[in-house]
Amino acid sequence: MPEILHGQVIKDWSKVDSVKLFGDEFGEGKDKQHQKGVMRALKFFLALPNANIPINLAGDEKFKEKKAGFEKARVQYFSTLNDFPATPKEVVDKYHEMAIYDNGFEQIFNIRDYTGSRRDGFSIDTIQSGLTFRRMLTGEKLHVFQMSGQREFVYFDYYGGALGWDRKLFENQEYWTLEENATEFRNEAYRIRAATFYALLEAVATLKAADVPWAASPDALVAGTRSYQAQRDAQTMNNAAQTILLATQASGYGISAENVAFVILAPLQLRGRIKRALGVNYDFAGSSPPVIDYNFSTVITTMLTVTDHYWVILPKRRIVGGDRMDLTTYSDFDMMSRTDTAAGWMAFAGAVADIAQMERCNIT
Repeated sequence: MPEILHGQVIKDWSKVDSVKLFGDEFGEGKDKQHQKGVMRALKFFLALPNANIPINLAGDEKFKEKKAGFEKARVQYFSTLNDFPATPKEVVDKYHEMAIYDNGFEQIFNIRDYTGSRRDGFSIDTIQSGLTFRRMLTGEKLHVFQMSGQREFVYFDYYGGALGWDRKLFENQEYWTLEENATEFRNEAYRIRAATFYALLEAVATLKAADVPWAASPDALVAGTRSYQAQRDAQTMNNAAQTILLATQASGYGISAENVAFVILAPLQLRGRIKRALGVNYDFAGSSPPVIDYNFSTVITTMLTVTDHYWVILPKRRIVGGDRMDLTTYSDFDMMSRTDTAAGWMAFAGAVADIAQMERCNIT
């Protein structure tokens, strides 16, 4: 009996027949329906994190139900002590339901769905000098290009990778290894997507004249005093938000200090510091009001290369992304390596057409 029969890629691995899947030593006994079922299960698994439901799964109610559970797990995680699994098996089950890739950038970009179209890109009106990106190969740094003119066309680019499964894994019923490989493959695809969008945001710093300076404490606290650092950070966030509001007031965004919501994009290294700044109050007796004057949410990520600054961002508007192809798989057999290969491809694009929506802040 194999160690694992019930997985996330294949619900019941005991029903996978290696002969029907690959044929015997003479190539006989293959079953096309069996092969199709296994590949459909893999495509099903890889498609769960997609922002949009793939066309070929649009009518699949089981997929929609599973995706709804996946999205719920992505935002809940272990929200209370009662949610935490009591047994190792439950830990594994919960782990496989969780989206462990970083998709915080989707709170910043206005992601448009072009998956049902035949378009090779999208147009965007530029207010100021902006940025767009081109394809990033494995191990290659992102190439970011400055826009020019009043309207730019942003082309979709394709990103791909392949997952090879040695047939011995099926024949020896190494189902856990198969599950891990598929999970890592899916996570890596979405890691690359996230890294590309975050790199585009960071590149805006090259076009900004200066960072927002570290503001003085509004209570004139001195170094070493309780709340000194947090007050200075909070006031810096206020100044950045004010700078963005003034710079975009004529951009047609329909925003005001009362109704606008900003996003703070910060590296993991500044997580605690950002949290303290958002909760700090003025330092005087009685009911002290908070220093923060605006509505901020946070996106904390490990994908920023600069870890001693953070960003205040007016999200969406002319910070735009587009998905042309969600993670889509194609299969083939390589007889030279006796490996069944599942190739995954994605197509997407992004652009920051108004850099006035972003301000980078100093912390010293």
